[in-house]
Amino acid sequence: MSIGSAANPAVGAEGRVMINKKTKIGVLYGGLSSEREVSLRSGGNCHAALKRLGYENAELIDVGTDIAQVLQQRQVQVVLLCLHGRFGEDGTLQGLLELLRVPYTGSGVLASALAISKPMTKQVLKSFALPYPHTVNIYPEDVADKDELRKRLPAVPAMVKPLNEGSSVGVSKVTEESQLIPCVLETVQKYKGALVETYIHGPEITVGVLEDRHGDARKYTALPILELRPKSKAGFYDYEAKYTKGMTEFILPAELSQATTELAQDLAVRTFKALGCSGYARVDMMVDQTGQPYVLEVNTLPGMTDTSDLPAMAEVAGISYDALVERILFSAGLDK
Repeated sequence: MSIGSAANPAVGAEGRVMINKKTKIGVLYGGLSSEREVSLRSGGNCHAALKRLGYENAELIDVGTDIAQVLQQRQVQVVLLCLHGRFGEDGTLQGLLELLRVPYTGSGVLASALAISKPMTKQVLKSFALPYPHTVNIYPEDVADKDELRKRLPAVPAMVKPLNEGSSVGVSKVTEESQLIPCVLETVQKYKGALVETYIHGPEITVGVLEDRHGDARKYTALPILELRPKSKAGFYDYEAKYTKGMTEFILPAELSQATTELAQDLAVRTFKALGCSGYARVDMMVDQTGQPYVLEVNTLPGMTDTSDLPAMAEVAGISYDALVERILFSAGLDK
């Protein structure tokens, strides 16, 4: 069977997805990005959940450059995406799956591409008048004149980030003036660009958003807010703090005023909709001392590991890990 044809029984009339316990589900994990290790953990957990739920034909597939052939050979009917970072969360694989006509979970091509790019995310936020920290994008051609470069950058403390990475890969918090230019130069050299943000003093929070579709109608639910208090030496929620047990204190629900809670949840849903996300996502924010939240970034394929944020928020909302995985599975679709 060619899964790129109408012979795929998981795709019904008008492209609607039809999933049952015997559907051949490919849990795509691993991949080629710098977040491979985290993806392996997310995929392994999701696959185990599907097996517990009775999806007997769910199988793990480590994504390589031959993924199109592998999906065809294994006659995969629906894909559960557990990839993070480039070549999985950035729209490239989503485009391939649309060409193959294989329904998949998470956001579509455009939303995935926008969200993985921090500069493009900020442009969308700006166009919708959604708050985010003062941001400067630096490219290789901008670093020749160090004096001019410094004039463009915000005051310290500041956050220096790669333009297109996730899981806090390559992110630095700079607190000393003398360290800012060297950190920017190193980031530009390693990642071909840097994004420099004004540091927001206050709680670091994240808000999960779930989307339910009933025909053409869409309903958006913001999950209870998770406040993150990292214990890492970096002084922020870095890669080590995210994926090492005991390195972050989770405050759930976050210790915020009711007004700030409602403001952050509304901002998360508005950001989700502005970027055109689908199914589920996680919106990371900082809250300043006045209670104003600012959007940092959007994760269109949030981690599903034992220490990940989205499952923790869902559990407080009364959604078990297995129920969350099944909910994500049933959000699979095409042409998002």
